[in-house]
Amino acid sequence: MNTLPEAAGPPSRSVRVVIVDDHTIFRSGLKADLDASIQVVGEAATVEQAIAVIATERPDVVLLDVHLPGGLGGGGREVIAGSVPLLAGTKFLALSVSDAAEDVVAVIRAGARGYITKTISGAEITDAVYRVAGGDAVFSPRLAGFVLDAFGTAPADIADDELDKLSVRELEVMRLIARGYSYKEVAKELFISIKTVETHVSAVLRKLQLSSRHELTKWAAERRLL
Repeated sequence: MNTLPEAAGPPSRSVRVVIVDDHTIFRSGLKADLDASIQVVGEAATVEQAIAVIATERPDVVLLDVHLPGGLGGGGREVIAGSVPLLAGTKFLALSVSDAAEDVVAVIRAGARGYITKTISGAEITDAVYRVAGGDAVFSPRLAGFVLDAFGTAPADIADDELDKLSVRELEVMRLIARGYSYKEVAKELFISIKTVETHVSAVLRKLQLSSRHELTKWAAERRLL
């Protein structure tokens, strides 16, 4: 796990980035502060706009605010949940004024590769973007401890053999259902029918040998999958 002070060195290629933040002035300032090697290919201010532009542009990295208007109220977590099933290779870097442990842990559990605060410089953000694009996990120094506390005691074996039984779509449905989403909300989130959600849930329960949503939530929580 990397924190920010160590430089990543000169970039070897341009990185395509989408900026998601509901403040126009912040987006403009961030674009001006980023290194010229960072190519900003899209912007969004809401959950719905973010999912749409990410699906269209397929960026290398999404700089994602944690708290966003729109959607079902899940903010940055909802953007990740709505984008991951559609993409391969896009990585998410949370960028927020919040340094609350619950925000950090929630967005990392959703699938973000890092979390940095808006108090850092443009050069540091550029460095973080390249690190995340290269596969590193990057956190502002103070925030790394939250992640270690939340995940450091997780079981080393996260039952990969069980997860391998699930398709990508079944895994996404499983996570949303385990987080308490209704079938209707899952259908809206993933742009599928309620009947299709029911089919996926039945398949997940059968493959994992579980009998209810309650058991599914407990199963996912024990494996740090929420």
